[in-house]
Amino acid sequence: MRSTESGEQHREFSVQDVARLAGVSSRTLRHYDAIGLLKPSRTGANGYRYYGSRSLVRLQRILLLRQLGLGLPEIAEVLERGDNPAEALRTHLVWLEKEQDRLGRQLASVRRTITALEKGQDIMAENTFDGFDHTQYREEVEQKWGKEAYARSDEWWKGMDDGERAAWQEETAELGRAWAEAAAQGTDPTGPAAQGLAARHVDWLRSVPGAPTGPESLPGYVKSLAEMYVADPRFAANYGGADGAAFVREALLAYADGKLAG
Repeated sequence: MRSTESGEQHREFSVQDVARLAGVSSRTLRHYDAIGLLKPSRTGANGYRYYGSRSLVRLQRILLLRQLGLGLPEIAEVLERGDNPAEALRTHLVWLEKEQDRLGRQLASVRRTITALEKGQDIMAENTFDGFDHTQYREEVEQKWGKEAYARSDEWWKGMDDGERAAWQEETAELGRAWAEAAAQGTDPTGPAAQGLAARHVDWLRSVPGAPTGPESLPGYVKSLAEMYVADPRFAANYGGADGAAFVREALLAYADGKLAG
């Protein structure tokens, strides 16, 4: 099949083809069409939808923005700004390359640890936490809560020994797994199970020195982090992706408005 986008002929793809190539369902593509987020290049006389190059580029941007934690209304707003698609994708590419580097270092770190454990070798502390750099959030922390907050948390982190750091990281990872599992099960974010996780999450936040967890600051702090989990893919990844992060946000916002409200 061919179309005439911008007066030129281009290859077209059916709904089934695009769904298979992009890893989404045909139902998702039809929903995007129904809400005006992704229109096909044309609809044939038989009612079949066909997608050309512009539609494919737009879908790529939609999927990338979903990974960043944006909801469909927010994605529509971004796409309607009329940004140059190549420039927008180049900005996203920079983030993806940084994330690829970080994940690559984490993979190498874990592989080294496995090898050392299997061979009975000593664990090298300087290699064990490569890619787990807590300083990656320094700018956000200092902008939102001040340099003192970051300095105190940094001092706390550096003051722990390797075992304490590993234990804290495992606690963090386990909490993330619990959130992701609850989200995958379709748990009500305002129900007892999710609110129990929210209480546990807030206790975990309180364990970090320097964090604004005093009675007056805590509600706003929790709400700010809840929004950040969705907006920043580095956080969203901890909770199973965009959908998991959205679930955590709803649960924490409900907890903050309920249990933490003065």
